[in-house]
Amino acid sequence: MSHNFEVVDSTLLVDAPVIALRRDEVLMPGGRVASREVVENLGAVAVVAVDENERVAMVYQYRRPLGTRLWELPAGLLDIKGEDELTGAKRELQEEAGLQAKRWEVLSDIATSPGFSEEAVRIFLARDLSMVDKLHDTGDEEQDMTFAWVDLDEAVNRVLAGEIVNSIACVGILATYAVLRGGRATRSTDVPFPLRPTSMAKRRPGPDLKKK
Repeated sequence: MSHNFEVVDSTLLVDAPVIALRRDEVLMPGGRVASREVVENLGAVAVVAVDENERVAMVYQYRRPLGTRLWELPAGLLDIKGEDELTGAKRELQEEAGLQAKRWEVLSDIATSPGFSEEAVRIFLARDLSMVDKLHDTGDEEQDMTFAWVDLDEAVNRVLAGEIVNSIACVGILATYAVLRGGRATRSTDVPFPLRPTSMAKRRPGPDLKKK
């Protein structure tokens, strides 16, 4: 069976800088129309930057929804209108880690919370690293962000021990382990990213999509 879940009506409930909330009226199998709330998001990119010693570049950042600091990958929103994913990833890696890379590959595309949010993230693998000056960063939490190199085996152990819990970091670290130790294939940075959200980008003029 293949049902077309047609949206017959949609209402924007909240329109905040980083997220928005809408209510879709969706035609269900059997003909009933049901309400579904959707958290809109700009989409994001993340980077597993691995050096010649198989250490992963990680950041320790405060996250208000959980009220604690988390170990994460360098990452950020796709909040510049028209910016492609690879350009965004390069910007975030330099901004948060002071690194640039000569070799880029796609590790994974993930939907972080598909039960209620359209957020999707493209995770890149970056190699052949070199240090560069960090880009100027104006984010509030970033003022408290710290950086560390974590051995890949140790990072995997910390994922399994529940010490690294950010879902993007977990997928990125385990995927990197599968590539470097298991010989799994990556993808070209040219492959399309069909999951990238478009709702907020279409509604906002840009260039800064966080501004309505």
